[in-house]
Amino acid sequence: MAEDVSKRFVRRAFVKKVLRRILAVLLIGGLIYGLAALVYATKTIYKVKMNYAVVLEKFGGKREAVTGVGWHVRLPFFTRIEQEVSLMNQMLYLAGSIDPMRIISKENVALWTSAVMTYRIRDLRIWAIENLEAMNILQGDYDGIVKDILQAQPVDNLVSEREKIKEEIFAALKARPINEGGPTLEEKFGIKIVSFVLRETRFGDKLVAATEEKKRRELIAEAENYAADQEASRIRKLYAAYLDGIQSLQGAVGRSDGATDTALLQF
Repeated sequence: MAEDVSKRFVRRAFVKKVLRRILAVLLIGGLIYGLAALVYATKTIYKVKMNYAVVLEKFGGKREAVTGVGWHVRLPFFTRIEQEVSLMNQMLYLAGSIDPMRIISKENVALWTSAVMTYRIRDLRIWAIENLEAMNILQGDYDGIVKDILQAQPVDNLVSEREKIKEEIFAALKARPINEGGPTLEEKFGIKIVSFVLRETRFGDKLVAATEEKKRRELIAEAENYAADQEASRIRKLYAAYLDGIQSLQGAVGRSDGATDTALLQF
């Protein structure tokens, strides 16, 4: 009897020991997982990808650009990741939208146009440290230059000379400052402007409809004028034939003095 009690006691002790070890392993695993989740959430350990850069803001307010590819460590409470910047070619649409925007030509005619500029950040210090919200500032400057050139063009040039206008805008984006004596876009933002494409330039739907209606009326008017000219020509020919007939009749039945009896003509 004593031996059976001893065996049961040993089994219970073994089970308790196994349970304690399992609980200890689970607790340690939970702590490790929680610590890893905390590190990931706070980005204490972060990765800089190829053709990307990270801007760190330090405790004193100083900002630093991290461009080295790979894993990096930062102090969790004394620094923060301000932004991640792509160093690849990027597109910037006119007015920030792929949809066409309304502009007014030199003759106060409304047109719809869309354009896109391709650029690449070459100096991260200028882009991210010297400019607050650089993208919004660049969008405003870019829209201003493009709209100034487009709205100074005659409406015919906007439709028929797109290639010339496109090259003029590209040259202005690379070399022309926003204000006289100021920096160019490339100098101001530390970027390189790669290309500019004028995607679409067209009249508004109402103007197109009005133009088509005007053309239709002009064609109708031309057709009516042509028909009137044909009718007038036919009347002139009939009148000439009538005069020839009268003259022949006068020569056949008239008197020697060239007069014609009224009674005979009435008959």
